Amino acid sequence: MENIESSVFKINTANGTGTGFYNKENDLVITNYHVVAGCHTVSLEGKDKNRYLTQVVYVNPGKDIAFLRANDLPKPIDTVLIDHQTESRSRDKVIVLGYPYGMPFTVTEGIVSNPRQSIGGRYYIQTDAAINPGNSGGPVINEKGELMGIVTSKFSDADNMGFAIPMETLKEELQIVNDLSDAFTLGCSNCGGFIEEKTDYCPNCGTNVDENLFEEMALSNFSLKVEEAISKLNINPVLARSGRERWYFHQGSAEIRMFVYDNNYLFATSPLNDLPRKNLAGIYEYILTADMGPHRLSISDNQIYLSYRIHISDLYSENKEEIQECLAQLATKADELDNTFVNDFGAEMTHYSK
Repeated sequence: MENIESSVFKINTANGTGTGFYNKENDLVITNYHVVAGCHTVSLEGKDKNRYLTQVVYVNPGKDIAFLRANDLPKPIDTVLIDHQTESRSRDKVIVLGYPYGMPFTVTEGIVSNPRQSIGGRYYIQTDAAINPGNSGGPVINEKGELMGIVTSKFSDADNMGFAIPMETLKEELQIVNDLSDAFTLGCSNCGGFIEEKTDYCPNCGTNVDENLFEEMALSNFSLKVEEAISKLNINPVLARSGRERWYFHQGSAEIRMFVYDNNYLFATSPLNDLPRKNLAGIYEYILTADMGPHRLSISDNQIYLSYRIHISDLYSENKEEIQECLAQLATKADELDNTFVNDFGAEMTHYSK
């Protein structure tokens, strides 16, 4: 099981987070369409907190399936088993792997309540295993590591019920993998044919197609200004996105967080270190006297933070470039300070550190 876990990834987008898993046979990452909707490029994040740029190469909104390709991703040796004939049955034990609510990797267990639950004209596996937002796109496996289905959280009004897209549906889509290019491709919800160029109808069967499915979600002007600051660190902003107007990334060992606070402020902060049991007087004195410029050191819940807060309107002022520079400097400074607190005061890195 531990070896399989390394092939399950958190998917980070400008809309939120989800889960995906690597398929060795086809060199693809499999997830839900709704996890990557509106995106052509996302990032994958493993348990080691490293992130990798990933292209969305195929989506089928009707089946809620998407295929991603990450060229720089270290290929996991052990992966979820797809090439098998095991069928899902009522009362079978199943295991759900993923990143619920964007939290660290999580495993939940349950049983199959109904292997062929009919919803909206399609069949789904119904289970009582705990499934939450963020699990979407993750694998549902049996104790042999064989894939039974793909988690889908499309049905959010159901209590104590989770649903998964059956293995049979995925196998139908995997039949077309060899014909895929690296270009963004849409699968027709009616005939399954390829649509590689923006159109309002399927060139194969004539079914109406929503042209918006080909479009990438436009970022707000505010988000673009924040990402200009992140770019100053030579980081592709796609690798920093962790939800709507929310950016979490690592600059060296320090985790950097940027997000909107109280609908009025942009808050940038980094949890540097856990407080040690000794030398607290020295740490307190350093925090109170060290010149951090526009940034501030503080302590919360026994952790040391470096922070910077501005009003959103400041990013539209004549001081925009200076503020963007301060945002970038916070990340660089945090990567230096966490080592300072370790070496000079015996503090430890937080569990957020890399």
